[in-house]
Amino acid sequence: MTENAHQQPSAPDSELPTQYAPADVEGPLYERWVERGYFEADAKSEKPPYTIVIPPPNVTGSLHLGHAFQHTLMDALTRRKRMQGFESLWLPGMDHAGIATQNVVERELGKEGKSRHDLGREAFVERVWQWKDEYGGKILGQMRRLGDGVDWTRERFTMDEGLSQAVQTIFKRLYDDELIYRAERIINWCPRCLTAISDIEVEYQDDDGELVSMKYGEGDDTIVVATTRAETMLGDTAVAVHPDDERYKHLVGRHIKLPLTDRTIPVVADTHVDPEFGTGAVKVTPAHDPNDFAIGQRHDLESLTVMDERGVITVHGPFEGLDRFEARSAIVAALRADGRIVAEKRPYVHSVGHCSRCKTTIEPRLSMQWWVKVAPLAKAAGDAVRDGRVKIHPQEMEKRYFDWVDNLHDWCISRQLWWGHRIPVWYGPDGEVVCVGPDDEPPTGEGWTQDSDVLDTWFSSGLWPFSTLGWPEQTPDLKKFYPTDVLLTGHDIIFFWVARMMMFGLYAMDGEVPFKTIALTGLVRDQFGKKMSKSSGTAVDPLDWMNAYGSDAVRFTLARGANPGTDVPIGEDWVQASRNFANKIWNATRFALMNGATIEGELPPAERLSATDRWILSRLNKTISQVDALYDDFQFAKLSDALYHFAWDEVFDWYVELSKTTFMAGGEPAKVSGRVLGEVLDVTLKLLHPIVPFVTETLWTTLTGGESIVIADWPKDSGFRDDAAEKEIETLQQVITEVRRFRADQGLQPGQRVPARLTLTGTALAPHEAAIRQLLRLQPEGDAFAATATLPVGGATVALDLSGTIDVAAERKRLAKDLAAAEKEKAQAAAKLGNEAFLAKAPDNVVDKIRGRLSKADEDIDRIKAQLESLPQQ
Repeated sequence: MTENAHQQPSAPDSELPTQYAPADVEGPLYERWVERGYFEADAKSEKPPYTIVIPPPNVTGSLHLGHAFQHTLMDALTRRKRMQGFESLWLPGMDHAGIATQNVVERELGKEGKSRHDLGREAFVERVWQWKDEYGGKILGQMRRLGDGVDWTRERFTMDEGLSQAVQTIFKRLYDDELIYRAERIINWCPRCLTAISDIEVEYQDDDGELVSMKYGEGDDTIVVATTRAETMLGDTAVAVHPDDERYKHLVGRHIKLPLTDRTIPVVADTHVDPEFGTGAVKVTPAHDPNDFAIGQRHDLESLTVMDERGVITVHGPFEGLDRFEARSAIVAALRADGRIVAEKRPYVHSVGHCSRCKTTIEPRLSMQWWVKVAPLAKAAGDAVRDGRVKIHPQEMEKRYFDWVDNLHDWCISRQLWWGHRIPVWYGPDGEVVCVGPDDEPPTGEGWTQDSDVLDTWFSSGLWPFSTLGWPEQTPDLKKFYPTDVLLTGHDIIFFWVARMMMFGLYAMDGEVPFKTIALTGLVRDQFGKKMSKSSGTAVDPLDWMNAYGSDAVRFTLARGANPGTDVPIGEDWVQASRNFANKIWNATRFALMNGATIEGELPPAERLSATDRWILSRLNKTISQVDALYDDFQFAKLSDALYHFAWDEVFDWYVELSKTTFMAGGEPAKVSGRVLGEVLDVTLKLLHPIVPFVTETLWTTLTGGESIVIADWPKDSGFRDDAAEKEIETLQQVITEVRRFRADQGLQPGQRVPARLTLTGTALAPHEAAIRQLLRLQPEGDAFAATATLPVGGATVALDLSGTIDVAAERKRLAKDLAAAEKEKAQAAAKLGNEAFLAKAPDNVVDKIRGRLSKADEDIDRIKAQLESLPQQ
């Protein structure tokens, strides 16, 4: 039937409590798993490896629903593989989060009236380490609460000694290969965090600004330019026009007066300018705009920096010392007073970049920084996906990946921070530049200084798949567990992290990919599909839900919403429903144990099994096969839904209910059904375990007496199928469902017994008469039986005597009222759908909704008429 291996079973230690209390179970169970080493991977094992490295959460962070979502899926993958016989490693760790962590500690210093400069670099870094040791890593304890089956013995931190060595090693190699260089370029500068940030750490949003058009030059030399950043005009060193623009050909090569200054600037011709946009002329500020910088490079223009690192104007004159936004207003006012303003448009809604961490408006700024030359690295990262060495799931996400890696600009990796991996470059007194590897001694002597910048946090986390396994040393872990199998992460960091791991992995590991599959998930949203936020009151602390409903309920809810690459809406009522599912599993298992469910001995041969037993075993094996296929395709939502309906509907509702008469009768059939029910529960709990580990562990060990479901064997499809039994039970379900619906339509109470005559001769349902009567509360017909309603269904006939059970007149009156309402609803819907003017204007979703109302009204009318016809005649 089904092939399932167990540890040697023993008698259960105790009976299950009447109610499932997650708070009493989850914490002790998790600690037991950790103490017994179930999650520890053995590099010396001969089992095939299966490796996932956790996307390292920030050391400043705490568990949010996005973490809980992805961790649930990674845990499910590694738990299943462990049960399948793989040496399963899920490696945990944290990221030092340079900007975020430095900000936290600087805020704490601010409460003391101090800044990092008061402490000095060495003392400040020591202070950050103290904060990390005392407050950092809160999320690690929360991961235990969720049930993360990670190997805590291999926990890593991006600033630990081994990873620091890896960072210094790869920097040195890239530098020696001329893939790292230092150059002055325009960068994204945060005046609040006082550091450069990368393009992908800039969040763009529509802001209300102003568009000001102003005249440069005098008389025939007048030219009009427009800007949303008037303060930058103090740094203009040219005006650019298109070389083919006839309007300005007489000005190209000439100098015009720059307002509010004593400077003149040239008019240059550059193909970057769009002659159809605005006036066809643009101001050029090379030190404060990336496009202007490129124009300046082509025309050998001077780059004038007009504001300091905090966005304060530094140009000598009336605007010196003003904040950039204050200066903007003051400069526009001065230009207006000078008659230079041609037009002003406000509000002018346009896209503005903001720091993703502190939300400050980004200032493009010319700065000397360290860069990675990404072209050859990005090409290798693209080729690895194109040639199939790495698969992206879902496949439609490949386009986003290629759009990024095929158009990647050089990466600014230096940050003006003190917390992080300091750039391993020393400068000598005579202009010497020395890059120092981990085995090199830094230069000493008078005048030698180390670069003050640190590396971008993503530089070190880009090494994560191999640095955490011991690289650059050729460790047993690296040999056994690299490359990793799956990178599971949100589609939002495909640029931040995924592409960079691909580039560094292929470079450092001689062309070997860092992972075989990239499984991209969506983002968790609120129940209406909107982004969760604290300000709108929709942010959820998953720990609150775990406290209220249990970790299993939260995990199952998240997994059930996990369609590949799409966002996950979630509401508290869904978590409540998952808690009800956990309770259903608990109560059904209690019933099974009380009625002799067991896994002892072999399953009886098929000829000794009832049709009900053969049906559930056939469905069980099909479910095993279905779940395996969905796991391999990362279809967590579909596999969770399949398990939910199999467990709740087929096992706990239908099979348990259909077996009650057998258990009540006792004897050999009851023993056989008890063995089948034990088998079905054993396998079902195993299938559910990776997603809902706590309740399944408690139930499985009680049912089987095994050591732990964590190390139990994953179920295998034995190939047993019985299509005839499945069809027979489907017919039985149809009969029971139709009669139950009829009873409900007649207003009968669920427990109310009704005399009935069953005509089952000649059908496969004859052996099920006792079960049919039990489930439908049908009494034997008796001598005074009078069939007042007859239901032909599934080849059988069920005749009911409803005399004395309902008020026929009142029921006819009620149904007549319902029929009138349904016919009115149909008429209204039909009228709208027949109105051509309405159909021409109404959105498709509105029209579809009305069509649905019409279809439902037709169904209601047919149902109510059938109920009226079935009532006894008066």
